[in-house]
Amino acid sequence: MKALAASVLKQLADGEFHSGEALARALEVSRASVWHAVRQLDAAGLDIYKVHGRGYRLQQPLALLDRSAIERELGAVPGRFTLEVRDTVDSTNTRLLELAAAGAASGTVLAAEWQSGGRGRLGRAWHAGLGEALVFSLLWRFARGAGALSGLSLAVGIALARALEAEGAEPVALKWPNDVLWRGGKLAGILIELAGDALGPTAAVIGVGLNVRLSDATRERIGQPAADLAAVHAAMPDRNRLLAHVLVELGGVLDAFSREGFVPLRAEWQRRHAHQGKRVTLTLPDGWRQSGRAAGVAEDGSLLIETRSGVKRYHSGEITLRAVKR
Repeated sequence: MKALAASVLKQLADGEFHSGEALARALEVSRASVWHAVRQLDAAGLDIYKVHGRGYRLQQPLALLDRSAIERELGAVPGRFTLEVRDTVDSTNTRLLELAAAGAASGTVLAAEWQSGGRGRLGRAWHAGLGEALVFSLLWRFARGAGALSGLSLAVGIALARALEAEGAEPVALKWPNDVLWRGGKLAGILIELAGDALGPTAAVIGVGLNVRLSDATRERIGQPAADLAAVHAAMPDRNRLLAHVLVELGGVLDAFSREGFVPLRAEWQRRHAHQGKRVTLTLPDGWRQSGRAAGVAEDGSLLIETRSGVKRYHSGEITLRAVKR
């Protein structure tokens, strides 16, 4: 999304009609430039009505991300987070990893209206059109090495579940190791990337993609059951308030995780486990599969599966639910 497209989006965000002539005059560009900018917004997934004689209008108003609004919502704790909001970025995780390497402080947050190359686990793409999701990354620095941070993605899942349930999305379930579910659909995903020395310190870049209102086209691109907050709320959720609430929950959980690890959070995670006690198949990165009954997670966050040969632990893989044959 180029700068002019971002400027046009800000003009259209109120959900009212704006003529091409008025937009061109306000932005000091030609009407042809406005038309090209609108085409870019279309390509990014926005539904824009075009009515001859009236101009352009978004299907519904869009509350754009705003640093000042987020800081106001943070209230008494804005100082622990350093916020940066961009119109567009290839990947918030990629850019924040660069900032971390340059010495960015723990608590640095990079949020974007749109990602051109959003990433999920195992090299998958993250799909969301403009305004359809809340996409951000948070840098958190730990004194310990990466080996001592097992269970971090599960801890982040708990923070997201708490924040989302406060928004009315109850009950929220968690899928090992990094998905947040609502009524069986994926509501949010987590991607954690680590950098540092083996014994510490470690910089953790925690990427979060949270579906707010997905279009039919985006759902088709996702290719799996997906949920969004629009199904929970009749009105479009305010993403600035939502981001602030998520950050507050993340800050509290990450503080506790830094002190005590995953152990104190284990019971809460298991209460939210989407597959607890169910028949599952775990597919490992090399393609090997293990079937059994999901028995929760161990104190280090590894997945426990009951098999015919006993309970086995797994630290990575993709879990899929398999129906029990009767």
